[in-house]
Parts: sequence; structure tokens; C-alpha cells
Amino acid sequence: MSDVTGSVVLVVGASGVLGAEIAQRLETSGATVIRAGRTPEHLSGADTFLGDLTDEAAAAAIVTAAFGVHGRLDGVVIAAGVVAFGPATEVRDDTLHQLFEVNALAPMRLIREAAPHLAASAAAGGKPFIVTLSGVVAESPTAGLAAYSASKAALAAFVQASSRELRRSGIRMLDCRQGHTETGLATRAIAGTAPAFPAGLEPAAVAERIVRGILDDEKDLPSTAF
Repeated sequence: MSDVTGSVVLVVGASGVLGAEIAQRLETSGATVIRAGRTPEHLSGADTFLGDLTDEAAAAAIVTAAFGVHGRLDGVVIAAGVVAFGPATEVRDDTLHQLFEVNALAPMRLIREAAPHLAASAAAGGKPFIVTLSGVVAESPTAGLAAYSASKAALAAFVQASSRELRRSGIRMLDCRQGHTETGLATRAIAGTAPAFPAGLEPAAVAERIVRGILDDEKDLPSTAF
């Protein structure tokens, strides 16, 4: 079992409902949390940074800034994401671009940029981790969400493969594939209109399960874990 007391953890997407819940629970567990997000009015805490993940330079800038605060990094949680709805045959290029930039490419870049700092944490005796939220659509691609499902599946595949590489450096990766969660993301779609979903999971419960997975040294949280 891991103890995050005294650890420095970067939560990207902390301006969102689920990211904020995860950040708060990590702090309660004793971690020093650095928050990064796109909307300043929804960021709280002593150490916060703004970043737009559609900018390919954002990942490096966020990780560099976060590392600079305390001179170390022991964990990264990537909770940022965007969603789009509509038929696969009607998805626009700008929608595809934004979905893959935010949901797939930005997390890949964040993992790449954070890895050296996390490896240093492991070398110093820490138990560093990276958490990604690919969601249930990575397991079960969904009609009306084809492009979104593909962007999340790309992230899940990257994490599955890179986890085998990074564990050699003592870095644990934890991919979370929670079902539909009541974060309000569906109402802020970058394209299309959300269908009538059944009631989703409560963000607090999902965040609690993810943080428990961090503390219990878990390496995978499939949809059945929520």
C-alpha cells in the first residue's frame, strides 16, 4: 500500500468536477497537490497553473512549472477531457482534431514530459504514479460517440504499452475506465447534442475509488471496478 503523505502530485484537469474531487482527496490523504486547468475561476489551491491542452506546447510547460514549485514530482493525474456527439459519418475535422489533441495526444505528451521527474522520484525511494481516465468507451466504443471513443481508446492503448516500459523505472500507471459520470461534461460537448443518458455515477464516488486505487497500488481500474 502506498502512502502519498508528503508526495507532490500534479492534477491536470483540476478545474473540472472530477479532477477537483480527486485533487481534494489526495490533499486529504496528505499529498501536496499542484492543480492545472483551463478555467481559472474553477481552480483553487496554493499552486495552480493555466494550460490549454489543444496547444501542443502546453504539456511541457505545465510539467516544467509544476516541477519548479517544489523541485520534485511524485505523481500525475490526467483528468482533462472533451466530448463530442454525432454520427461517425458527419464528424468534422476540427472536432476530430480537438478530441485527439485533448483526450489522446496531450496525455501522451504529459506522460512523456513527467516520466524523467517520476523516475527520479523512484530512484530516491518514492513510489511514483501516473493516473489516466480513458473511461468506459475505451472498453466499449459507443454508437454516436465513435470519434470520442476512438480518442479514449488511443489513450488506453498508449497507457497499456507504456506502462510496461515505465515500470522498469519504478513508475506505476493506473488507467481508469469509469462509466458515465455526472460531471456536466455532456452538456459542454464541442459538437453535437448528448442523448438522454441514464443517471450516471456520482463524481465523489468515482474520485474516491480512483484515489483508493492509487493508495492500494492498483495498476488498472476497469469499468467493473466502479
